Amino acid sequence: MGPHQRETIERLWPRFGVPPGLADPAAPFDRPAPVVLEIGFGMGEATAAMAEADPDRNYLAIDVHTPGVAALLARVEERGLTNVRIATEDAIVLVRRLPPQSLAAVHAFFPDPWPKVRHHKRRLIQPVHVALLRSRLTPGGTLHCATDWPEYADAMLETLTSDPGLVNAHDGYAPRPAHRPVTRFERRAQVAGRPARDLVFHRP
Repeated sequence: MGPHQRETIERLWPRFGVPPGLADPAAPFDRPAPVVLEIGFGMGEATAAMAEADPDRNYLAIDVHTPGVAALLARVEERGLTNVRIATEDAIVLVRRLPPQSLAAVHAFFPDPWPKVRHHKRRLIQPVHVALLRSRLTPGGTLHCATDWPEYADAMLETLTSDPGLVNAHDGYAPRPAHRPVTRFERRAQVAGRPARDLVFHRP
């Protein structure tokens, strides 16, 4: 990180950062509202845009990439957002502490595909993690995933379809939702011939 990024974190983290150990996703916010968990927000482009367009819900964003944390903090300040908080611990560790049925939605946009077969066990979207995420959704809650990696997309679709507590909102992959902004990362993937595939599942 450069000095500007460090200064941004030092100045804004006390207001928008979430210390490790969070057990109530609503606790960091200044008001009661449904909570959306954003797992892996990258540089924060999509998270900031969606939170701004969705002011009636709170966004709890989690990532361990420090430059991305600085970037999202800067976007939150620039846009005057009050419905975003940021955590920097392992997402699964955090989710395990949350109460059942405490999240209105979980977003997992472009998680690491871990393309080598021997690394597939590290993937976020695998049966044990999906069952955990689903258990934290309120009835009617949404699990929305996206990836530009075709093999991972197929594996995601199979895993999510196989979960007994989730229902696909579409027949197979979802049409690209207008509310998910196109980020620079996604544009680069498109140029490289890897269009994104969305998967939207609900907990009945």
